[in-house]
Amino acid sequence: MKFRTLQLSTAAACALLVSALAVGAEAERPRTISVSGQGEIQAEPDRALVTLGIEARKLKMEEARAEVSKTVDAVLKLTRDLKIDPKYVRTTRINIQPEYNWDNNARERNLIGYFVSRQVEVELRDLDKLGSLLEKSFDLGVNQVGDPRLDSSKRRDLEREALAKAVADAKLNAEAVAKAAGARIGAPRSIAASSGYVSPPMPMMKVQAMRAEAASDASGSYQSGQMGFTGSVQVEYDLIPNSP
Repeated sequence: MKFRTLQLSTAAACALLVSALAVGAEAERPRTISVSGQGEIQAEPDRALVTLGIEARKLKMEEARAEVSKTVDAVLKLTRDLKIDPKYVRTTRINIQPEYNWDNNARERNLIGYFVSRQVEVELRDLDKLGSLLEKSFDLGVNQVGDPRLDSSKRRDLEREALAKAVADAKLNAEAVAKAAGARIGAPRSIAASSGYVSPPMPMMKVQAMRAEAASDASGSYQSGQMGFTGSVQVEYDLIPNSP
């Protein structure tokens, strides 16, 4: 009987100890507030990556290949005439594909010719040359053009500036929430951040429309618009209750 009483006393003591530890842990648990912040910077791009595609379909592979090679050589000469540094000009490997049609009567396929393609990629550091590069390329035989991918040489600095604005925005958000809750914020405990940029929209460039503009000398008609550089943060601050 005495042994049972000792067991109950030990269990009660353990329960009290666990309860005390829980109360102590609750008292030591830091009070924090977690908020997000956003920042954005607008700036004009000063670079563009332009992809000029040349495609040809001919009955003979040699003819299609010669036509593509001739146009590529002419485009490379154009980049030199526009004083674009050769280190910013790259040509892709030539792509050759035989083309067939299916003869239902004979139940076989027949070779009808060859498709040959190649691309010239230009990293343009002077956007004033964008119109001339595109329009004159069409005159030379370029028949596939992707939308120019715009960028800025100051992109990293602009993204950092956007992040700084995002941190300031997060602090204002935290102060507003803390004030409404009868408290104030302390030092930040943790910060998670991300940044990026959005290129301005560029209209799809059609071969026929571009050739029509080239005939009217529209080399200066391209306006790139502005890029948006964004920053996003998630910040956890200490939350300090106001004194009564």
